[in-house]
Amino acid sequence: MPEHQHHRTAASRPLRLGIAGPVGTGKSTLIATLCAQLADELELAVVTNDIYTDEDARMLRAAGVLPVERIRAVETGACPHTAIRDDVTANLIAVEDLEHAFAPLDVVLVESGGDNLTATFSPALVDAQIFCIDVAGGGDVARKGGPGIERADLLVINKTDLAAHVDVDVARMIEDAASVRSGLPTLALSRADQASVGDLCKWVHHLVAEHRSGARTAVDPGPMAPHVHRHG
Repeated sequence: MPEHQHHRTAASRPLRLGIAGPVGTGKSTLIATLCAQLADELELAVVTNDIYTDEDARMLRAAGVLPVERIRAVETGACPHTAIRDDVTANLIAVEDLEHAFAPLDVVLVESGGDNLTATFSPALVDAQIFCIDVAGGGDVARKGGPGIERADLLVINKTDLAAHVDVDVARMIEDAASVRSGLPTLALSRADQASVGDLCKWVHHLVAEHRSGARTAVDPGPMAPHVHRHG
């Protein structure tokens, strides 16, 4: 039986890149866009997370952006953040299965099932993470902060083509993000804007090169804020 891949050094296996963010911010579309743009340049695979369905995986398979067998679904059966942070076992098994089946891969993309502004990936699962918000969520989202917005490796402000329709100032959102991100990058993205898609792809290429060189260390954006579901 092959040795589990997490026993190898991080640089000797594919880059594991997480995409988190609230429901409806465009994470699946972002992944489909990345796959469509990069599949000729990098060997890719995807793990999606949903609570009780494989809907995101089916959407990506239907989009035809990767061979269907390179897209695996994890049904978390609980709040999505649990499988990307608290107990990453199911995701880690799916990632390692893909890495073994399709070696050598360059990148495995892991999509969160969508939660709230505090959900982040454990560094035990991914080497880097994108946090995705969108203009339709409101122009004040970026300045509200939270671990994903403040400390994810890349913050994507998605669906900028809708900004005029929802009365949102994208430049102000970028400024707000910069004020809380301590120099970490922010990207205003629309799949209809090829320049922004190109910038996203360049960022991923840079990340892959950094990972291969062994220069990247996964940084934990921080746990979810303490919360309770009922008063005892």
